[in-house]
Amino acid sequence: MAIEDDVLVIGGGLAGATAALAAADAAPDVRVRLVTYKQSTLRHASGLIDILGYAPDSPEEGPLVDPFDALSDLPEGHPYERVGSDAVREALAFFDDVAGDAYAGDHTDANALVPTHGGTVKPTARYPVSTADGLASDDRDALLVGFETLPDFEAPLAAAHLEAAGAPFSARGATIPFPGVVRDDAKVTRYAHLLDQDETVTTGAGETGAREALATTVAERLGDESRVGFPAVLGDEHAAEVRADLAAALGADVFEVPMGPPSLPGMRLEDLLYDALEEAGVRVTSGVPVIDYETAEADAVAADGGSGGDRIERVVVDRNGTEIPYRADQYVLATGGLVGKGVRSERERVFEPIFDCHVPHAADRYDWFVDDVFGDQPYARFGLASDRELRPLDADDEPEFSNLRAAGAVLGGYDFAAEKSGAGVSLATGYVAGTRAGEEAE
Repeated sequence: MAIEDDVLVIGGGLAGATAALAAADAAPDVRVRLVTYKQSTLRHASGLIDILGYAPDSPEEGPLVDPFDALSDLPEGHPYERVGSDAVREALAFFDDVAGDAYAGDHTDANALVPTHGGTVKPTARYPVSTADGLASDDRDALLVGFETLPDFEAPLAAAHLEAAGAPFSARGATIPFPGVVRDDAKVTRYAHLLDQDETVTTGAGETGAREALATTVAERLGDESRVGFPAVLGDEHAAEVRADLAAALGADVFEVPMGPPSLPGMRLEDLLYDALEEAGVRVTSGVPVIDYETAEADAVAADGGSGGDRIERVVVDRNGTEIPYRADQYVLATGGLVGKGVRSERERVFEPIFDCHVPHAADRYDWFVDDVFGDQPYARFGLASDRELRPLDADDEPEFSNLRAAGAVLGGYDFAAEKSGAGVSLATGYVAGTRAGEEAE
């Protein structure tokens, strides 16, 4: 027997989680389910919510001060152009309600400049409160602290890059041993756990708690700086408490510098979203890939008063070799782009693997890229084209299915890496797709 819901979201990243939450919010009486195959990609993300960091047609002009000023200039087909700037604002407000006091930045439309582990700054609209005291717009001097066993963050190099980039403060870097960690292959969660639990560690002065030991080691390097930045490993479940204890011991504000994957801020965002899904009553089914689907033909859909393509009747998931049908009234596809394998390429074609939705691309595969590795790469924009309801379009610009919407990186028409818009597009399109799906299913 088929498992039945009103709205079925496929994909467990930021776009999928947002779509499921928005559907539940738009129609509290509908049954919403999120189906995801693998562990969420959120743990590989920075945890920052970027709307638009650089203008697509003139990235050399530098970071955008106000991303909303540039939204009206985006080309036709860009996901933001599809949903409109009002929807982007609504999606941000929706995220603010979900995130509560875990994120900052809702006091202004302007981008904040958040230093990253490479010593660059990322323009972003919302950022974890753990990074708030490290903003590059702050003119207070900063000490950046790296750990000998965590080579992904070279604090002296990051400080030098910030100075070279014209940061309005003096940055200095120091590399120290992390109390209680002696292996350079320790997972970031090991650092966080030591500080979360304030485990007893042994130092030259004897046994003490991990937080006190870390603060003592840093204090020996601290000069006149009024803020101290650490790689983003300062706890997980008790991160705010860890930062507060370190700040009190050092007499300086403490902030985290977002790291590459795996990312604790990304894991914290994942926990925040999935806690919200549980609270909203969204059913989550994980570890099962969607492998097939069945439709009602277009003439049957028209007879029921529908329009725009066939109607998806059910999808089929693979649970340990057993095929199980899942039926819903509305579907949202949020499986990611080329990186997440929500869009795939072969030598002769680019395609979406679940519903075989059309992916616009040049017939000649040598036109999918340019020789300049730093050039404007066509493949970076590969993804589904959609109408303004975010329904995927076929090669004739007609909806593929009447009850399927797409959200996040599976959509094409933009280069999220160059624009610094990935999280923002996932949030805005997830919000719109989920809201529309919930309203249609109600």
